[in-house]
Amino acid sequence: MTVVLIVRHGLTASTGKALTGWLPGIALDDRGRTQAAAVAARLAQVPLAAIVSSPLQRCAETASIIAAGHSGLAAADSAASDAAAGDAAPSDAAAAAAGPDADGTGTGSAKGAAGRAELAGANGQVAIAAEPIPVQLDDRFGECRYGDWTGQPLRKLARDPLWRVVQAHPSAVRFPGPAGETMAGMQQRAVEAVRDWNARLGGDAAYVVCSHGDVIKAILADALGMHLDMSQRIQVDPCSLSVIRYTPLRPFVLAMNDTGADATALAGLAKRPAARRAAQADAQVGGGAGG
Repeated sequence: MTVVLIVRHGLTASTGKALTGWLPGIALDDRGRTQAAAVAARLAQVPLAAIVSSPLQRCAETASIIAAGHSGLAAADSAASDAAAGDAAPSDAAAAAAGPDADGTGTGSAKGAAGRAELAGANGQVAIAAEPIPVQLDDRFGECRYGDWTGQPLRKLARDPLWRVVQAHPSAVRFPGPAGETMAGMQQRAVEAVRDWNARLGGDAAYVVCSHGDVIKAILADALGMHLDMSQRIQVDPCSLSVIRYTPLRPFVLAMNDTGADATALAGLAKRPAARRAAQADAQVGGGAGG
């Protein structure tokens, strides 16, 4: 059963203000880097087979912080210590933790397995320290191609007649201009990418995907068996974590938009001015800035 941990990129200076789409050079700001470090800490002990990212800078930076913060440590009991010391070949699980091969087959890096360091534990266990997991880029996890909407302020776009269609019937939307994409096409490529990586990494793998708000909502809608038009009921905040377990029969959504918020942050959701609550009846195209 493959487990996909989907992380939205952290905040940028333009998140929630403009629809940046595929514009280059949109980096995380200090808030976004802090968010990425926090989600990296949450994922540090998860044995990951791969970290896959949208090629856009804000996602690649988020994924790189997750990769840098991943401990790569897997505990093995004393019975496995001989194998870790070289008396036996590395286990399949250890090979998977090294990440996919350079050829993208997902069978594990022999070089990474060979380069592992052994750290002895006081409790008779052995911790096997893996080499850092490389971030692999996949265009199919890239942001929706918003065409002529790209770079425009969200306040301006909200007055466009197409905005109401995006809100109510995203499956019918093609964004204007020659570079515009359909939202249905965006969902198709993103779900196809998840299925491809699931097959590549195998049924026992867990891996991270770093992507964008609208893309993640589309993946979640597919996993929930919802029509794409219902995806605007889902919120995906910056650096939130959503988890899907894929089985041969169906996907199971284990978590959505999990930011690890404490009770204070949750209490704040009910303390919004009436004007702001009314404005938030619309889904946040592009994902919004959270909250």
